[in-house]
Amino acid sequence: MPQLDLATFPPQLIWLAITFIVLYLLMAKLGLPRISRVLEARHQAIEGDLEKAQQMKVEAEAVIAAYERALSEARQQAQLTLKETTDRLNADAAERQRQTAEKLAAETAAAERRIAQAKNAAMADLRDMAVEVARAAAARLAGGALDGAGAAAAVDAVMRERS
Repeated sequence: MPQLDLATFPPQLIWLAITFIVLYLLMAKLGLPRISRVLEARHQAIEGDLEKAQQMKVEAEAVIAAYERALSEARQQAQLTLKETTDRLNADAAERQRQTAEKLAAETAAAERRIAQAKNAAMADLRDMAVEVARAAAARLAGGALDGAGAAAAVDAVMRERS
């Protein structure tokens, strides 16, 4: 192997040193500055993105806070509208109930008057019938005719007792 030959060993070391120095200088002057610039650009891009993300986070928090305030106000408005509507509907229902109660009271009073009139008419007819029945019964039992005034007086006395 020629690499291990002692006669060629010193020139190999010299060429190794020359190659190392040339590569070192190329890397130091060309490669490393480019890598540094790329790393710095990446670092700045990351920093910019982080700042932008922080700014967007603050804006998002502000938007969320505004949304929550608007939502709270909308809920309050909805509650107020619901209360107003409920109050209005309750007032309408109370008014309808009052009108219905008045109508029923008027109908009840009219029905009671009709019943009273029918009762009075029936009682008047009943009195006349009772007088006729009393006269007929007296005529059959006693064999004689009872006058209308006497029968009417007897029927009135009995009706007063029962009333």
